[in-house]
Amino acid sequence: SSLEKEQMLRRQAELESAQSRLQLQVLTDECSKLRKQVQELKALVAQYNMSTSQQPGSSRTCLPGSLPCSQSQRKYHLEKVFLVSQTGNCRVMAFCDSLSCLVVSQPSPQSTFIPGCGVKMMSLANLKSSQYIPIHSKQIRGLAFGTRADGLLLSAALDNTLKLTSLATNTVVQTYNAGRPVWSCCWCLDDTNYVYAGLVNGSIMIYDLRDTNSHVQELVPQKSRCPMVSLSYLPRMASASLPYGGILAGTLEGACFWEQKAANSYRPHHLPLEPGGCIDLQTEINTRHCLATYRPGKNNPYVRCVMMELTCSPLTEASEDVVCSSNPVQTFSAGPSCKLLTKNAIFQSPEDDGSVFVCAGDEASNSALLWDAGSGSLLQKLPADLPVLDICPLEVNQTHLLATLTEKMVNIYKWQ
Repeated sequence: SSLEKEQMLRRQAELESAQSRLQLQVLTDECSKLRKQVQELKALVAQYNMSTSQQPGSSRTCLPGSLPCSQSQRKYHLEKVFLVSQTGNCRVMAFCDSLSCLVVSQPSPQSTFIPGCGVKMMSLANLKSSQYIPIHSKQIRGLAFGTRADGLLLSAALDNTLKLTSLATNTVVQTYNAGRPVWSCCWCLDDTNYVYAGLVNGSIMIYDLRDTNSHVQELVPQKSRCPMVSLSYLPRMASASLPYGGILAGTLEGACFWEQKAANSYRPHHLPLEPGGCIDLQTEINTRHCLATYRPGKNNPYVRCVMMELTCSPLTEASEDVVCSSNPVQTFSAGPSCKLLTKNAIFQSPEDDGSVFVCAGDEASNSALLWDAGSGSLLQKLPADLPVLDICPLEVNQTHLLATLTEKMVNIYKWQ
């Protein structure tokens, strides 16, 4: 019995030792990561001090507590123009990182033989467009790639279906019937087996790819039942402002962050958006900022993009529950007209200096406007042939590109 007791104590000691080693490894990794960040920040501060001492009259000041400003002299230059559809009606696009491939939704080019809608594939490694893949019978409203390496494309359409298409074989491999028109879709970035569909009535359907028959859960709207125009997933991460993962859902009447408590448990947090007129909601994962786009209204005659920081605070001192909210940080104004439901972008600057860019379509001038989110200053105006409907920042072979979509064309810009 004393031998057994000794063996048990030894196993316990070994387990504690292994746990301590693992903890030490995690803390060492975090320490080296923080050291690296401190070095980068010191370099940035030195660079900033140098640039301000050289420009005594510089007006590029950042808001206190907001994002750093980009000090780069580089810009986006037009690299390539693709004609996607001569008849028009392109709507959304998505980029597959593992295949360096951009897909754009369009109506069938041979509508008499193959009716419906699908996607045109474009290789950004050699800037060539390739074949059309038929997918849906009605207009596609959402396209998304997850973090999987198998090139599975998730698509949402007005034909009541959510589909998965393999870009390896160019065929639809899974179809889910949602029973209602699907307006948006996204992948779960914490578990690639789950996908989400935003419906015309404001519901979010959750599907498990291992269950091929039907949805596994429905998140019912708390307030209004209007179309779910945008869905994006925020993965769990060690962020001071919002460490939780969940779905950020935007309808035409407001926004909600569905915090993921457990595998199949979600808690809604209503975000304080301005009532009515919100046509798009986008997220930037690393800084936990989101971008809400508002149509012109009675009080504001221009299209406005409002960047907000997502935050959380304890519900009560004793409770583990939190309240998630959003605080406006910066507002960007575009032109006076907005007839279309367009998608904008908020993303890390290609300079990798911690600054964030905001890019939004401007219907009035048929262009995309690019701002520095830290200073709020307009950096560039990227002209297009028609109103810009979707914007996609991407990276191919260490080259930073930006794609803008109109109903007929894709413009590819290169950061240089």
